[in-house]
Amino acid sequence: METLIEIVKREEGSVIVFDFSGELDETNADNTFTDLYKQIGDFSDKKILFNLAGLKYLNSKSIGYIADVFSNLEDNDGLMYISNCDEGVKDVLELVGITTIIPTVDTEKEALEAMV
Repeated sequence: METLIEIVKREEGSVIVFDFSGELDETNADNTFTDLYKQIGDFSDKKILFNLAGLKYLNSKSIGYIADVFSNLEDNDGLMYISNCDEGVKDVLELVGITTIIPTVDTEKEALEAMV
């Protein structure tokens, strides 16, 4: 049985925001990120924000996908931020060092202002 995850795409000016809610784990990471890559399309000059306010858990595979999205954006003159992490999710991201690679801020407002 697949764990529940919902990702809603919206735009805030020139920034594409993905709002995550639920859990990312072995049962849903591949399908979730396959769909997310389709929604992003061409990575060229894109500004993407992962708002993780509703994300309660993520596994190592999901972290790998997040790093891959960042790498694709960086290789194509794009920009990416992470915001609104739940304390547990933030701890995991810090533990694996993602927050030293991908700019991570407390609020969506901070990320949007930095990406202008």
